[in-house]
Amino acid sequence: MPMFTDIPPALVEAVETFRREERAPVVPRDASSVILLRDGASRPEVYLLRRTTSMAFAAGFCVFPGGGVDPRDFDTEIGWAGPTADSWADTLGCDLPTARALVCAAVRETFEESGVLLAGPSATTVVADTTSNAWEADRRALESRELSLSDLLARRGLLLRSDLLRFWAHWVTPLWEPKRFDTRFFVAVLPDGQATRDVSTESDQVSWIEVAEARDQVDRGELAMLPPTYVNTSDLAPFADLAEVVAEADGRLPEVVRPDLVIAADGTAHLSIGR
Repeated sequence: MPMFTDIPPALVEAVETFRREERAPVVPRDASSVILLRDGASRPEVYLLRRTTSMAFAAGFCVFPGGGVDPRDFDTEIGWAGPTADSWADTLGCDLPTARALVCAAVRETFEESGVLLAGPSATTVVADTTSNAWEADRRALESRELSLSDLLARRGLLLRSDLLRFWAHWVTPLWEPKRFDTRFFVAVLPDGQATRDVSTESDQVSWIEVAEARDQVDRGELAMLPPTYVNTSDLAPFADLAEVVAEADGRLPEVVRPDLVIAADGTAHLSIGR
């Protein structure tokens, strides 16, 4: 895993300073990220966005759709189908309001960054097409915070389909990072009839790529990924089909991964993912 051992000297120095001065860590922000998958020619494919080089965080890196929890993601009036917020709280290892907000953030961010909406008019149906001009106007309003997810679903007579999400992993940014996130990763299968679109204002390129090939491209230096993206991609690479992924996800436990920098006496360093 070359990206875990090729540590810039400036980062090593910054971490040593943080520890030596016993600085207080930044409180991490709750966040959700969705690993969107679909059937490929032979094996599952994953949807990746490459963040623009102007972004303050993870510029130029390939990521899954996702982002921080918004205050309106805590709305208790949102139309909901599938596992309840109580059930998600047990799965995610957090309180009920946070669990509801994390699931809402996952659905909202996926729609904002890919055009895919994990919602439907009933508990057993899902929106079939979100590519019209009217849907794009709603997506932009959601992205700009002119519209909340709860309001969007209510106006269109839709329910959030929490059963279309599966918990996959839980990562917390290292203590020494100036920008920290407490992130739950979910997996979701692209709904029938829906298509991803290059709509995110935070990315300059989007692509569907076979999961194992995405991992291999990082190993060859052809793609850049942060450790959480790389490890989750690597964990998914062995699965032959989407049914295997869903079955694995249904048995996942909310183990927290807390990466940290291990610095040897000679100054060499590597990132331990702590699991």
